[in-house]
Amino acid sequence: MPKIDYFFATLSPYVYIAGTRLEEIAAKHGAEISYRPIDVMALFPRTGGQLPQDRHPSRLEYRAQEMRRQARKAGLPLVLRPANWPTNAAPSSYAVISAQKAGGGDMGRLVHALGRSCWAEERDIAQEDVIRAALEEAGFDPDLAESGLMMAADQYAQNLEEAVRRGVFGAPFYITDTDERFWGQDRLGDLDLHLSGQL
Repeated sequence: MPKIDYFFATLSPYVYIAGTRLEEIAAKHGAEISYRPIDVMALFPRTGGQLPQDRHPSRLEYRAQEMRRQARKAGLPLVLRPANWPTNAAPSSYAVISAQKAGGGDMGRLVHALGRSCWAEERDIAQEDVIRAALEEAGFDPDLAESGLMMAADQYAQNLEEAVRRGVFGAPFYITDTDERFWGQDRLGDLDLHLSGQL
């Protein structure tokens, strides 16, 4: 069975724009996904990147255009400057880690619900009520929003170190069990082709 390590940030607009296409690709190829939320703001300076607020205006202008275009291609609503972004991604990331460990729900739907909450509904994904609603929508126990926090915090920190070690420098980032790396939701088609043996 192919395996995909999925490094992502719950507050990333491109993780939201990816929707559930990764899960559709994995189902098509019988692949297993390991969800690894990371602190992307801590990742950037460690891997040669810059925090969004430190980027040149021309890069920020292009980013805004690209986000709008990609969201439209994906058929998803998008608020370019949501009221509650940036926010603390740790609580929602802990919930994802706890949900993966607990099982019983739809991980892709959970990640997408968190992204939609931020980028379409302008809700604060650091808030417990928002996280609980996303967990419940995806079929998980909403109490996972406040349980196993120490374990999840440790795993969150480990995910960042693993990301740096394995060459991750942005989100979303997909790594196969043959160490083929794909950065960005716009590379999901290439991941699909690779798993098909065509790339």
